[in-house]
Amino acid sequence: MRDVQGKVAFITGGASGIGLGMAKVFVQSGMKVIIADIRADHIESALGYFAARDQSKSVHALRLDVTDRAAYARAADESERVFGKVHVLCNNAGLGITGPIKNATYDDWDWLTGVMLGGVINGVQSFLPRIRAHGEGGHIVNTASMSGVFASGDAGIYITLKFAVVGMAEALRWELMSENIGVSAFLPGGVRTNIFWSHQLRPPRYTTGYAEQDKRREEFGERLRQGPPAGGGITMEPVEVGERVLRGILRNDLYIITHPEFREGIQARNDALLRAIPAEPLNEERLKLLRTWGTLLHNPIYAEQTTPKGPPPRSGAG
Repeated sequence: MRDVQGKVAFITGGASGIGLGMAKVFVQSGMKVIIADIRADHIESALGYFAARDQSKSVHALRLDVTDRAAYARAADESERVFGKVHVLCNNAGLGITGPIKNATYDDWDWLTGVMLGGVINGVQSFLPRIRAHGEGGHIVNTASMSGVFASGDAGIYITLKFAVVGMAEALRWELMSENIGVSAFLPGGVRTNIFWSHQLRPPRYTTGYAEQDKRREEFGERLRQGPPAGGGITMEPVEVGERVLRGILRNDLYIITHPEFREGIQARNDALLRAIPAEPLNEERLKLLRTWGTLLHNPIYAEQTTPKGPPPRSGAG
């Protein structure tokens, strides 16, 4: 998409944190935005922000549990009734639940998988047929994490699911190349959000092996809240992240990376993969056969990615 003026975006987890940062930047850039969020208090606060800036006509909010497929279908219908065709889908809703796999319960796996992967699947299933049908092109952004490209921290389930979200974005990118629909894997580093308190959304029916980690995350989040501004700390402000997402959409990036500081971790994993290739002669007969099987040996989507030069222009959102 080269121009987003007048286009419509649907953002899950859109009432706070990264999702709200996207919404602010998109509206400032001339888009109409549907904010979908499970938290009514966050929705109310977000709508207040846009009302104070006389931008209410560009925003519509609705409550959505991304694991509820029937509710997602209704949300898609409502979006089209309010603003018409949706062009940009941001599968952003997620949970910052971390801890080692060895401590996990089945309920931890079920809840996190339902939100962090199932929510992305439900977004694509609900909106992709509609985007393809209107034929005006579009873009899908799957919010993953730097934990989706290399194992970082003590967060086994989180890492597993974020890797899956990245893989899904790559697969969709190839499938939709000829249909003028871009797909990006969004790989943020630390952002000033409510992620450290997301365990509070855990439904009572789910047991957890992460109670101790939940407590430590809250304590860490409180320290960050009381620390220096994001520019002098380890987190980036949501609006700056939103600007980077918009730039990625306009550039049609396969990967949208916010923090250049993670280059070392990405490089280390990729180098490890290359070192794992057996040092032995290639079987030319096998190689010739494999080259006939489409993208089995090589996918052209990776060659399209170029390097953004410097930070994106400021949108004026605040």
